[in-house]
Amino acid sequence: MSAPDESAARIDGPWLHRSVHAGNGMFHVVEAGEGPLVLLLHGFPQFWWTWRRQLVTLPAAGYRVVAADLRGYGASDKPPRGYDLPTVAGNVAGLIRALGETCAIVVGHDWGGLVAWTMGVMDPKVVRRLVTVSAPHPLRLRQAMLSEPLGQLKASGHFLGFQLPLLPERRLTADGAARVGRLLEEWAGPGWPDEETSRTYRDVFRIPTVAHCALEYHRWFVRSQPRPDGVRYRRLMRSEIEMPTLQMHGALDTCTLPRTAQGSSRYVAAPYRWRLIEGVGHFPHEERPEVFDAELLGWLDDPEPDR
Repeated sequence: MSAPDESAARIDGPWLHRSVHAGNGMFHVVEAGEGPLVLLLHGFPQFWWTWRRQLVTLPAAGYRVVAADLRGYGASDKPPRGYDLPTVAGNVAGLIRALGETCAIVVGHDWGGLVAWTMGVMDPKVVRRLVTVSAPHPLRLRQAMLSEPLGQLKASGHFLGFQLPLLPERRLTADGAARVGRLLEEWAGPGWPDEETSRTYRDVFRIPTVAHCALEYHRWFVRSQPRPDGVRYRRLMRSEIEMPTLQMHGALDTCTLPRTAQGSSRYVAAPYRWRLIEGVGHFPHEERPEVFDAELLGWLDDPEPDR
């Protein structure tokens, strides 16, 4: 079975595909609507298409919406290095400026959420509001993995498996990326994804070098822990978040446990809102988009979001 090329990530719809140079690389982005900028950041093992429903509902509500392929994914650049959270966060902050904006509402899911948390500390002036989905604060995630061997560490077993060289990439892309489909099913609530959705993610994950780049995020997170760069990152992330923050999580998430995510509030000094969405797993914005969008838009429309 031949691997697809980057055109597989350029799916048509009521949006515009663009290539935007920011920092030291190029981002493939999808854009729709006019108004205040909302930047959407996907997680593993997905790409911008995870936000396809929000690319319709948010523009209808008066927002300019941009969904980006993170570095190494989809049709964005795939350099050999630079998958640490500080570097990726800095490049995404540069993307906001390259889009002609000084700041944006940043919404991140999974790894996109870890990037968003990092941006909130590193580049607070470019983050107008912060929304994280299925993504604990990075320090809370680390703490839970170290202190709960039968809880978050067990749920994050894929993190450890991904530390091996080469073999994880081969396993993820074998048989038409069948394991990617299994991960989606295992982490989601009942009934998601359907075959077409699963096939789309499997196909795009098979674009050459995507699997390797995606795993480099996981490898940095684990391997940097004892290194000076990891120590510097943890010290940096102790700074409190100073912009209004909404954190949403699926009650059935088996990849990132809800109790792990909920402990993130200690790192937020600004107005903070926690929402647990019942009946869904790791992908609430896809599994129950109508509930997710109602929560998001209600919070965005609130000029003084509650704690």
